[in-house]
Amino acid sequence: MILRENLEQREYEILSPFAAKSAETRGRAVPEEKCSVRTDYQRDRDRIVHSKSLRRLMHKTQVFLAPEGDHFRTRLTHTLEVSQIARTIARALGLNEDLTEAIAMGHDLGHTPFGHNGESFLNEKHPGGFQHNVQSLRVVEVLEPHGGGRGMNLTFEVRDGILNHTGKGVPVTLEGQIVKISDRIAYINHDIDDAMRGGIISESDLPEDCVKALGFNHRNRINTLVTDLVRNSDGENHIIMSGECKFYMDKLRSFMFENVYHSKIVKKDEELDKIRNMIFILYDHFKNNDKELPYERRDMISEYGIDEVVKDHIAGMTDRYALNVFSKLFIPEGWK
Repeated sequence: MILRENLEQREYEILSPFAAKSAETRGRAVPEEKCSVRTDYQRDRDRIVHSKSLRRLMHKTQVFLAPEGDHFRTRLTHTLEVSQIARTIARALGLNEDLTEAIAMGHDLGHTPFGHNGESFLNEKHPGGFQHNVQSLRVVEVLEPHGGGRGMNLTFEVRDGILNHTGKGVPVTLEGQIVKISDRIAYINHDIDDAMRGGIISESDLPEDCVKALGFNHRNRINTLVTDLVRNSDGENHIIMSGECKFYMDKLRSFMFENVYHSKIVKKDEELDKIRNMIFILYDHFKNNDKELPYERRDMISEYGIDEVVKDHIAGMTDRYALNVFSKLFIPEGWK
């Protein structure tokens, strides 16, 4: 039998000196008895994988609103691709794969329905503003139940990686830094793939110098970026990409914002207006009719306030659940 202590010792024998060791975690907000066969980071990953919040990501938009094809990415498939890329990098650098995977699987748990547009509209409506990384942290600390209590009680390192996977914050672990870059590598490249599948762009539309530097297809571009990241980060106490690869990756990202993310073909103004109005109307409805909130949300109103609880409720919705609730509340039965 391989016990937790054996796994912890193996980390010291195999992993890089720069790797986060599970035996040295800064711990959980509420101390727990250790598992006999899993490290703390393995337990965190398992808690996230078994959470309802992760399962809901399968019905949340990545880029395309209500895509008709079966192969377009969702927020869940994006999460899986980030995890795969991040684990590959962590393994090559001798870092902690379990911690890396836990952060990757949890990084988007707080994402709204309807992708970044939903995030933008909820940020506009909610008095405290809205950022999906902050909400992801709130999901694992407060909203997702585990063991009869609030929150999953994850380790500090996982929570730090989730919070700082985007924005100006820098994760304290190299594993968290890997996820931060892997998130960008994943979405730029798989969104190119989806945009081509949807007929929004073609291979010939991509900047020629980016294609020449990074690769002529999805597979080659990811391989180039991952290999470059590993080569430049090897033996370092931070995760870094070469200046050349970073330049071309950022150029591809700018191309995607201009030609896909802000494209009127992908997201027509009238469709975005409908989503904005729906989120605003649902927000006002639940704020004024708090008894219609789920009982577990109502119980939090006295502690967090009605606005925070309504925000939590809407952010947790899937695309189709939000549409169904709106339809049930505001569309006459005979019109459906």
